[in-house]
Amino acid sequence: MKNKIILKTSSYAILVLLILGIHLPIHAQDQVIPLWEEAIPDAIYDSNYQEKETSQEGVVQNSTKVVTPTLSIFLPNKSSSNGSSVLIFPGGGYSHLAIDKEGTKVARWLSTIGITAFVLKYRLPNDHIMKNKTIGPLQDAQEAMRYIRRNAKKWNLNKDKIGVIGFSAGGHLAATLCTHYNDILYQASDTFSSRPDFSILIYPVISMNNEITHKGSQNNLLGVSPSVSLIDKFSNEQHVNSETPPTFIIHATDDLVVPVENSINYYLALKKNKVPAELHLYEKGGHGFGLGVKDTSQYWTKDCENWLRSQFYLKDLVE
Repeated sequence: MKNKIILKTSSYAILVLLILGIHLPIHAQDQVIPLWEEAIPDAIYDSNYQEKETSQEGVVQNSTKVVTPTLSIFLPNKSSSNGSSVLIFPGGGYSHLAIDKEGTKVARWLSTIGITAFVLKYRLPNDHIMKNKTIGPLQDAQEAMRYIRRNAKKWNLNKDKIGVIGFSAGGHLAATLCTHYNDILYQASDTFSSRPDFSILIYPVISMNNEITHKGSQNNLLGVSPSVSLIDKFSNEQHVNSETPPTFIIHATDDLVVPVENSINYYLALKKNKVPAELHLYEKGGHGFGLGVKDTSQYWTKDCENWLRSQFYLKDLVE
């Protein structure tokens, strides 16, 4: 009898935990919506190509083979909301999306400082599902920015305070959007601009130049033997101009995956064009540290908050 009571109690506790596990994310993540309200441009249907997710303790960690891009919306507390918003591009070498470490967790951090966050689960370049894989992710990025701007009033957002944050290959997509927002890649349903108002680049892939690029990202996006013109087109340091959005960049010098020169060269291009920019180079941190886990890079979020406040995207907080 005693064992039965223990079993019932344990089962009840597990049930409570499961219920909490189901409901807690719903409060943090207010809504998940399909990005494209109509047909995805230049899409190819392949019944054998299906999205795969890797989960840990019920939380999706990585996504691959994305067919239907989505926006996950994270709203801050109404009293702390400041009207600013950020579109998040997780990294993963254009082969997968680190959707939790460089997506969901980042969105929750942003919501704590009053920023409405949107995690974009974008299509990864693949010839099986898109006519031109080099522009597939950018099509999603452009439409996501337009979608947020188009619906800004719904979330009480300032349509002139919408930024992007990108990690690694997601940083490449963010920088590509910042330098190619005027590229006509599909028939837009309205005239809203896809230009971000500011950008935050975290250990970003910037260049497709063979000397400093991340070869995995280059191969996945451009193919194994890209032409010189294609490499130049997606080497974003070559396309900065005076209209490129103000940018905050961080990188670790000991990054052995994406050379720090990617960030340095982009910063120099911003400086040359008199675009407001701030670059933080950390001695240690490696690659893929997300919100920061060790060494000096663990404090980058505070540096970023200070920069956002200096650019008037955050309210002054009372300590």
